[in-house]
Amino acid sequence: MAMTKINPDYHLPIDNQIRRGFIRKVYFILMCQLFVTLGAVVIFFFFPEVKDFVERNIWILRLDGIIMVVTMVACWFEIVRRQTPMNFTCLGSFTFARSFFLGVATSYYADNKVLLAIGTTVAICLSLTLFAMQTKWDLTVLGKIVIYAKPIFDLFSIFFGGKLPSLTYSSLCAFFASFNLIYDTQLMMGGNVCKYIISQEEYIFAISNLYFDISNIFLNVLNILGITEE
Repeated sequence: MAMTKINPDYHLPIDNQIRRGFIRKVYFILMCQLFVTLGAVVIFFFFPEVKDFVERNIWILRLDGIIMVVTMVACWFEIVRRQTPMNFTCLGSFTFARSFFLGVATSYYADNKVLLAIGTTVAICLSLTLFAMQTKWDLTVLGKIVIYAKPIFDLFSIFFGGKLPSLTYSSLCAFFASFNLIYDTQLMMGGNVCKYIISQEEYIFAISNLYFDISNIFLNVLNILGITEE
């Protein structure tokens, strides 16, 4: 999602207890984010009048897009993501804005496609997380490539993703988001395989990265399912 300082002292011993606490904190907040997103999807799923209201007031969706972009970019800056409560305010605003966006997006698909996309995303994310933890491949060595490519991809997916619902485009985006999920998981967990790890002070960065990866996987899986139905 953004550039960060990757700890160059990977050869130094890592305090496993502190690292485990860091990982628990990241995943706890991430689960809260995903429940908020699921709640937004459920609202649009069961209450079509909410979709109708948004369609009649398109400025709401535009405002949501502005909030989503501004808060995402704000999290790129260390002065924001390391200052409490500014970091949680920014992360919370981004979560609600992204959740609203995904809620609107899912309202244009059939109910069975949304449910299938949720199940598929859960299966993919669990598999990729386990792979990231068990694999002997260290993707963190590609940090410089990802650092510069990821912000471009994230902004592109927000501004143009919904306008390019082709099967090829959605498949490539799903692949790149899956790669990012593996990379961000390894960067967060560290371990003997990984050359680089993310600082324990950068939990906001780690959370926002993982959340955006997962939401991108879901959105592109949903696009793929919708396209193949046509």
